Amino acid sequence: MQAAGANSSTELAGGPVAAPLEAAWESIRTGLRRDLGARTFDGWLKPAELGAFEPDSGALDLVMPSQFMADWVRSHFGERLTLAWKTVLPVVRDVRVIAAADAPRPAPLLILEASPPPAERDPDAPNFDPRYRFETFVVGKANEVAATAARTLATSPTVSFNPLFIHGGTGRGKTHLLHAIGHAFLARNRGARVVSMSAEKFMVEFIRALKENDTIGFKQRLRNADLLLIDDVQFIAGKDSTQEEFFHTMNEIITAGRRLVITSDRAPQDLDGIAPRILSRLSWGLVADINSADYELRFNIIVSKLEALPGVDMPRPVIDFLARRVTSSIRELEGALNRIGAYAMMTGREIDVAFVEEVLANVLRANQRRISIDEIQTQVAEHYRIRKAEMTSARRAREVARPRQVAMYLSKQLTPKSLPDIGRRFGGRDHTTVIHAVRQIEKLRASDAELDADIRLLTRQLEG
Repeated sequence: MQAAGANSSTELAGGPVAAPLEAAWESIRTGLRRDLGARTFDGWLKPAELGAFEPDSGALDLVMPSQFMADWVRSHFGERLTLAWKTVLPVVRDVRVIAAADAPRPAPLLILEASPPPAERDPDAPNFDPRYRFETFVVGKANEVAATAARTLATSPTVSFNPLFIHGGTGRGKTHLLHAIGHAFLARNRGARVVSMSAEKFMVEFIRALKENDTIGFKQRLRNADLLLIDDVQFIAGKDSTQEEFFHTMNEIITAGRRLVITSDRAPQDLDGIAPRILSRLSWGLVADINSADYELRFNIIVSKLEALPGVDMPRPVIDFLARRVTSSIRELEGALNRIGAYAMMTGREIDVAFVEEVLANVLRANQRRISIDEIQTQVAEHYRIRKAEMTSARRAREVARPRQVAMYLSKQLTPKSLPDIGRRFGGRDHTTVIHAVRQIEKLRASDAELDADIRLLTRQLEG
């Protein structure tokens, strides 16, 4: 019997079960590389290998070469990986990111024999990162309003605003505040029902509920929450049926006096493709932005994060160097610290500026001239005195079409983004539209001195 079982597992590993796993993983890897960028993907997710799959529980192992990488990928991409697998191959219901030494790996893609499934976790139980609490959130001018509002909503018996809408660019701390709200709310309200999910997950689960004729269960699960947390609401742009359900969920939560927190990478008025009544509802509450961290906040964040990295001795000149040079986002700053700590422990070298320059060569190079499409859109909109939302709108009037073309041109000149990526950031336009805009502006610069001066000024402002 034992030999037969082993043969069965080996046969499955190279047979009909392994092939869909490999095909799904290839598709997911392609999507992650596109969405996260080549540098992030190659540095953290490319080394991941498929491990064991348990058909009964639907659990799949992704194996990382070290415990450090496993912990980092699990905390930063765990939910995204699980959601991607559920979408591409629904038979996979849970993804476990483990280190190579955590489990025996007799062969890649080993399909385990049927075994009693582990006790299932409540799908609605919040899974907040223990690191993301108010105590570990460093407050500065850039995030003071958002942090104060978040703490008030989580801890006060009554609040004068609902919902709380937090917006800011990638890596500025929105998700940290969401988890901190969850921790604090549960600490003060034992037994409270808290539901936390990304807008992307909201959409996927709603569509699944429609297919399985379980929309009533889906509605009850969310609308009965005492606190509902929705991350990255911009992902439901253009999804009409999802927005309809989202609007009614918002209404139910707010009308019942329960609490709602939503995050986005943009302010409500800049969210193109979102129904006006949703934007209106969002604006009824408190809208709090998180701006780019200044030098002082970056310095304090480094000092705070170093407390969680025992054994990493970083002198003040190095902290100062990092705070001045890694400016793109707090998330990248944290990643830089983790990388420095890991390399120092592996090599036994002293952490000085020369060591940091060597370890973070690519990061420092990118931060020297990293300009985002969002910054370009903001700068161009201010220069031409139009609303930033026009950058992604469908309007073709000359007073908005020309600035939009200028912004597309600058995006091509000043960022490493591909033409399709640029098109997506301008309201989902095709890459041929971007090509036309670039050629048009290049042609006009040769004959229109005023336009040429505008572009030179905008370029200096963005690069400065």
